Amino acid sequence: MCGIAGEIDFSPDRPERGEVYEQMKRALKPRGPDQDDIVHRGAATFIHTRLSVVDLEHGRQPMSREYHGERYTLVYNGELYNTEDLRRDLSLMGHTFEGHSDTEVLLTAFLAWGEDCVHHFNGIFAFAVWAEGTQTLFLARDRMGVKPLFYAHVGDTLVFASELKALLCHPLVPPVVTKSSLAELLLLGPGRTMGSCVYDNVFEVAPGHCGTFSRDGLSLRRYWVLQDKIFPDCLEDALSNVKSLVTDAIERQFVSDVPICTFLSGGLDSSIITAVGARHLKKQGKTLSTFSVDYVGNSEHFLPTHFQPSRDDQYIKLVSEMYHTDHHTVTLDTPELVESLYAATEARDLPGMADVDSSLLLFCKEVRNHASVALSGECADELFGGYPWYRDEDIRTKSGFPWAQNTAYRQSFLSPDLTAAVHGETFVANRYAATLADTNKINNLTPIESRMKEMTRLNTDWFMQTLLERKDRMSMANGLEVRVPFCDYRIAEYLYSMPWSLKDLDGYEKGILRRAVDGLLPKEVLWRKKNPYPKTANPAYLAAVRTIFAEILSDPNAPILSFLNRDALTALLHDERSTPWYGQLMTTPQTIAYFIQMNHWLNTYHVTIV
Repeated sequence: MCGIAGEIDFSPDRPERGEVYEQMKRALKPRGPDQDDIVHRGAATFIHTRLSVVDLEHGRQPMSREYHGERYTLVYNGELYNTEDLRRDLSLMGHTFEGHSDTEVLLTAFLAWGEDCVHHFNGIFAFAVWAEGTQTLFLARDRMGVKPLFYAHVGDTLVFASELKALLCHPLVPPVVTKSSLAELLLLGPGRTMGSCVYDNVFEVAPGHCGTFSRDGLSLRRYWVLQDKIFPDCLEDALSNVKSLVTDAIERQFVSDVPICTFLSGGLDSSIITAVGARHLKKQGKTLSTFSVDYVGNSEHFLPTHFQPSRDDQYIKLVSEMYHTDHHTVTLDTPELVESLYAATEARDLPGMADVDSSLLLFCKEVRNHASVALSGECADELFGGYPWYRDEDIRTKSGFPWAQNTAYRQSFLSPDLTAAVHGETFVANRYAATLADTNKINNLTPIESRMKEMTRLNTDWFMQTLLERKDRMSMANGLEVRVPFCDYRIAEYLYSMPWSLKDLDGYEKGILRRAVDGLLPKEVLWRKKNPYPKTANPAYLAAVRTIFAEILSDPNAPILSFLNRDALTALLHDERSTPWYGQLMTTPQTIAYFIQMNHWLNTYHVTIV
C-alpha cells in the first residue's frame, strides 16, 4: 500500500511549489515508509510514498512507460488480487514485464485497455495516470471504496491525494468548513455523504467511479454499481458458490513478499479468514500469526448486552488452537486509549469513531511490529445482512438510517443559529431518500426483498464506508496494510441478488455463510451470535473523557462552543444514560469523546467556519 498525491496545473504562470510538494510527501509518509519520490511531467507533478509488499525492486513509483510514442506516468495505492490473470492476458497481447509487481501490471493494463482497464481489475485501488501527449489525467477508485482518493479542482488546477492532510498542505486548499458541512459532522457523523468530505470545495472520488482531467475540465463517471437480477441458484448451488467465492477471495489476498497475519476476534468473519489463511500458509510450510485486542479492566467490568452478549477470549482460543496459529493479544489501557483520541483524529483528518478509532490505531501500531500486511473481516455484515438492524423488524421498517435514528437527539446539541440554518430533519431525510432512489431493484419484488435491497445499499454506501475509512486511516498511519477479503466485488454482486430467505438461512444472521463453511470452524464459533468490535468496559474511560470535556466546556474560547449548545453539552457531561450516537459501538462515552475529537480537529487544523 502507498500514499499518492499530485497536481495538474494548466495555468500559464504556474508557480514554483517545491516546498509544497515536499510537505505533501511528508504528510503521506506514514502510509509509505519504505520509499518515496516526486516527479515532474510538464503540467503534472506526482508524489508517492511506498509501503513495499510485492516486488520490492521493480514496484517503485511514480512509474513511467513509453507506449506508441507517448509517455504515461502512474501513481497507485492498492493491491490487485488478479495480477497473475492479468499478466497472462496482457502477455498474450504482446506486452512484456520487467518484474512481478501489480503496479507494472496495472499500468500495462491501462496502456492496453485505456479507461476500460477498471473493468478488468479485482482489487482495492486508487490511482492516477498522466498521458503526456494528450495532457490528460485519468483517475479511478475501486468498486467498493476500500482505498481513498480526495481532490480539489480550482480553476486550471487539480490537486489530489490519498488523505486530506496532504491536500491541506496545498495553498489552493484552505481548511474551510461551511455550516452545511458542520451538519454532516453533527447530524450524520462519523458517516459522510458519499463524495463529500466536509472541507469546502474538497471532494472524494466516490467508490466505483473514474474520470479524466484535461484542459477541458474535470469529468467523473460511475463505472460500477450493484445491480439486481433474478437469482439463478438453488440452495445447494448457493452454498457452493458462497464457499468458493469467499475462499478464493481470502486465498488471493494471502499473496505477499513480507510477513502477513490476520486480525482474529473469535467472531465468524475473522475466524473464516484465519482458517482459510492458516490452511493456505500451511501448504507453504508456514504458521499464521493472529492478533486480537483487549482492554485493561474488561475482565472485571464487562457486562453482557443484547448487542455484545459475550467476551471474545474463549472463541479466539478455540480457533487459534484448531489451526495452531501464533496468537498475540494486544491489551490496551485507558490512559493510552484516551490520549490516542487526538492521534486518531489526525489520522482521519476529521472527528471519527472516538475510542473505536483510537483503539484500532494503537492495535495496528503493535501489529506493525510483527507484520506488514494483515487481513480483517470488515464488510461481511453489510453484504450478508449481519447487523441487528437487518433482522429487527421495528428498526428495519422505520424511515431513516438504521444505525442513527436519533436526529432530534443530535440536533439538540446545535446552537440556535446553526439549527435555524440547517433544518436537521430535512437534511438527513434528503440524504436517506437519495440513497433509496439510487438503489437498483428488479420489478415485482416482495416488500421484504425490496427493503433488503435498500438496506444493503444504505449499509454499503454509508456504514461500510465509515468502517473502511476507519480501517484504512488507522492502519496506514502505522504503515500497516490491511486487506478486507469480504469486500471482493464478486461476493458483493452475488449476494446482492440473493433472496433474503437464503441470507437468513436457518433463522441465523449470515445463515448462508455459516452453512457454507460448516466444518471449517469449531461449532461454538460457527454458531456464535454476532459481537461487534470489542471496546473498553472500564468505567475509568468515561471518567477520563468527562474530565477532558469539562475542561473544554470551561474554556470560553473552545471552538465547538461557537456552533454548539453549551447547555446540551453540559447535560451530556453528566448523562448516565447510554444514548446511541452511531450504531451500537458509539453511546454516551463515545459521544463525549466525539466532541473532544471535534474540538481538537478545529484547533489543530485551524479550521475556518463560514
